[in-house]
Amino acid sequence: MERTHRIHKIITLLHQRRTPIPERELCEVLAVSRATVQRDIQYLRDAFSAPIMGISGRGYCFDPTKPAFELPGLWFTPGEAHALITLQQMLKGIEPGLLEPVLRPVQERIARLLRKSDHTLDEIKRRIRILKMGQRRIEPRYFELISHAVLARQRLFIHYYNRELDQDSQREISPQRLVHYRDNWYLDAYCHVKNGIRIFALECIQKVELREPAARTIADTKLDTELASSYGIFAGRCTQTAVLRFNAHRARWVAGEIWHPNQRGYTEPDGCYRLEIPYSDDRELLMDILKYGPEVEVLAPKNLRARVRQSHADALQHYQKPPDPASPHETGSVVQR
Repeated sequence: MERTHRIHKIITLLHQRRTPIPERELCEVLAVSRATVQRDIQYLRDAFSAPIMGISGRGYCFDPTKPAFELPGLWFTPGEAHALITLQQMLKGIEPGLLEPVLRPVQERIARLLRKSDHTLDEIKRRIRILKMGQRRIEPRYFELISHAVLARQRLFIHYYNRELDQDSQREISPQRLVHYRDNWYLDAYCHVKNGIRIFALECIQKVELREPAARTIADTKLDTELASSYGIFAGRCTQTAVLRFNAHRARWVAGEIWHPNQRGYTEPDGCYRLEIPYSDDRELLMDILKYGPEVEVLAPKNLRARVRQSHADALQHYQKPPDPASPHETGSVVQR
């Protein structure tokens, strides 16, 4: 837990309790040592003149003879700042419609909350950026119908375009839950045509109709087993484990990343990083592996290793012949980070 988060937590706890908080309890709640708690308390006293008393054998509390203490402004943890600004950007991007009268007060409340920080709202928006990549457009009226059906437990009849097969199909589905993943929206649903749980990309839904029958409800445990046990959005029951080995340079980044809740990883003596990931469908995993190029090697299973090798071989074919003279040349500058 970062210091800013700990400081905010200490002040919150001291306000909530009328009796002194034992030092041991602060250590447990903050998951830090006694020395760290003592340094944080002293920092609050020195930097903010916080009237915190240390009572021998009992713990810490605010001095009741002093005015009520508040931190100057509002301190945001990284997660809170991300959530607030993401919400503001999402609400700002919604087209005017039925939700506008309801959402406008929410936008105003978020703006007021951001203004309570130590900086102006304009400065926060200018200095904290949330970059989106690969976001695909959804028809707003379809999203409204789908979200209504999810909450009202109604069935839907949809026309769906399958990009993989370049085919259109018609489905009757029982929507279960909406999922926002990698800046795009997906619908977990029971498909009455295929008699099974399926995932639908919302931007590929081309027509939506509400149906009278109540939606068939699938237990969350079954949905998680079917859809969340393996890697990525192309989910299913975990059937294989990918074993990846990143070189020592790339390991500096990958060792701190979460690819899957049930992943296993460790750093090898030479500095390389070995990562094991459960998966069933390798399409998304394959794309994520290929973006690391020569910095990663697939050790297992054999079929995934072969797929990666073939993808690299196919890509190499493009560079073993001169480029098409009719194709435009790159003229942009390189962006360095």
